[in-house]
Amino acid sequence: MSKIKPSKGAPYARILGVGGYRPTRVVPNEVILETIDSSDEWIRSRSGISTRHWASSEETVCAMSVEAAGKAIADAGITPEQVGGVIVSTVSHFKQTPAVATEIADKIGAVKPAAFDISAGCAGFGYGLTLAKGMIVEGSAEYVLVIGVERLSDLTDLEDRATAFLFGDGAGAVVVGPAQEPGIGPTVWGSEGDKSETIKQTVPWTDYRDGEVEKFPAITQEGQAVFRWAVFEMAKVAQQALDAAGISAADLDVFIPHQANMRIIDSMVKTLKLPEHVTVARDVETTGNTSAASIPLAMERLLATGKAKSGDTALVIGFGAGLVYAATVVTLP
Repeated sequence: MSKIKPSKGAPYARILGVGGYRPTRVVPNEVILETIDSSDEWIRSRSGISTRHWASSEETVCAMSVEAAGKAIADAGITPEQVGGVIVSTVSHFKQTPAVATEIADKIGAVKPAAFDISAGCAGFGYGLTLAKGMIVEGSAEYVLVIGVERLSDLTDLEDRATAFLFGDGAGAVVVGPAQEPGIGPTVWGSEGDKSETIKQTVPWTDYRDGEVEKFPAITQEGQAVFRWAVFEMAKVAQQALDAAGISAADLDVFIPHQANMRIIDSMVKTLKLPEHVTVARDVETTGNTSAASIPLAMERLLATGKAKSGDTALVIGFGAGLVYAATVVTLP
């Protein structure tokens, strides 16, 4: 018989608060057209994007995260001292170590929380949400801050016609805490590493350091391959998440997919046969693709504008480089 005492965590977990930060600079498609041979009409038709936000030198990964985190903590009605864990998903923090989560935790006033970064691309928010849920149910933390943050403008090749118009910057955060009924459903997640070449960094940092290439590394992708995978495979994953939560599409109030591309979002809505009453996040139009930040940013905007309300049942799904994915059903804060 084991001598280890059982964990004394909460029976369930849920999202208690959400916050977002978008950089002050708004970049229209006209700016992108200065470096690629395209048109505003082509960009809108291919991606649905009209504007995106790009960070200034002061709007660092840490600074944006602190702003979003402060809003989420206030929205949850807790104090920073109560935060027992800080999980940050990002691919655009350029210090290998220490984790930016530790710096963020200090700046928000958390007291010795567990703090770490994860790298799961556009699925990173879902990964972080799942880890936070486990920490709370297991009992290692009462409240966990999950942040998705990116400065993808630093990793954008403005001469790459396939990606120059896609990416934006920003931070989204949620506070996950204890609940007496399920507020975060089972997560359907995974990876398909055989497709890892479809979204990737152009060259390793060492190639740039050693002078083997002159161009700073950027994110590139095989657009058509990614589109087909996202539309056909991720709709299956989304359905699996609904099944795991024990609900149908008709039970949903809100659908918040990763804001990668408007065509992908619309295709998933059609494939899932979502009813007309389901509110669909289309934040990509004015925010662009912000990778790990896109789901919490879209969630925050839906709640702030009244298009979604507290207590709504939402399906969230993220997917991207790796290729990795994560989907779950949540109750909105």
